[in-house]
Amino acid sequence: MALKIYYEKDAPIDALKGKKVAVVGYGSQGHAHSLNLRDSGIEVAVAELEGTDNYKLAREHGFEPGDIKTAMDGATLVIVTVPDEVQAKVYKEQIAPNLVSGQTLGFCHGFNIHFKYIVPPKDVNVVMIAPKGPGHLVRSEFEKGGGVPNLVAVQQDATGDAKQIALAWANGIGGARAGVIETTYKEETETDLFGEQCVLCGGLTSLIKAGFETLTEAGYKPEIAYFECLHEVKLIVDLMYQGGLSYMRYSISNTAEYGDLTRGPRIITEQTKAEMKKILSEVTSGEFAKEWVNEYQTGLKKFKQMYDKDHDCQLEQIGRELRKMMKWIDSKVV
Repeated sequence: MALKIYYEKDAPIDALKGKKVAVVGYGSQGHAHSLNLRDSGIEVAVAELEGTDNYKLAREHGFEPGDIKTAMDGATLVIVTVPDEVQAKVYKEQIAPNLVSGQTLGFCHGFNIHFKYIVPPKDVNVVMIAPKGPGHLVRSEFEKGGGVPNLVAVQQDATGDAKQIALAWANGIGGARAGVIETTYKEETETDLFGEQCVLCGGLTSLIKAGFETLTEAGYKPEIAYFECLHEVKLIVDLMYQGGLSYMRYSISNTAEYGDLTRGPRIITEQTKAEMKKILSEVTSGEFAKEWVNEYQTGLKKFKQMYDKDHDCQLEQIGRELRKMMKWIDSKVV
């Protein structure tokens, strides 16, 4: 399938002008989509649980958050931004009973639709706009006059204009300024899960921890190991972000570049790639999805145990202390 990229001229916001959009959830993506759409002249109704921090934030931002039924009433587009693990329950109990023929269901990630934890009726549209960045970046780039690239997918077109509605949504949040790439629910879901697990989150954090532990176990100061294995990661990634691997290698020393080219393949080996292929198969078969849903439904015991272990490891303890010294960093403590 040839790559299709849509920009503002290809994504008129007219499909949503004078119409109501409901946003279910006011978290990372929800707050950004709500604010950006409102600033683009679209009527937005926010659904959020009363008394929560997100409910309070929505009120601070000038919305009158209410229940899902009220938000959905008369809405052309219903954007579901609650976390993957609760979407199916929320959909079954509160969204499905209030869906009206011809409405458009919108998602920011394909997990529940692709793996069929949510199966909408045939008389509604099912679309996706997936910003390639966290919600705070979606908001901040919009405020600067730019946008974060989006992915667009249409799973179900009941009304004949599902793609136009999705592209209008992308335009309204700033995505069409940067480019909206056409994909499918399958492609977005499977590549997103694989990327998170093997590279962006799982792969990177495991690599950082292994490097830090190798140095400290050899007797080097943990503070020095922290700088070398975690702190400087941002410097290298920023160079890649600007100009790819070639620009990063152009910018570092010849010694570092030679070490990269000769030692890197000894760390990420054919055995590593074979494990990546195994992980990809777990994603595409739905095995990971079942495992994650089961983990959530049984109380997240394993998840919490692993999280707590990493949260208080030496790398994290050292990092919290060192970041206090770095006044130029907007240091976060969780």
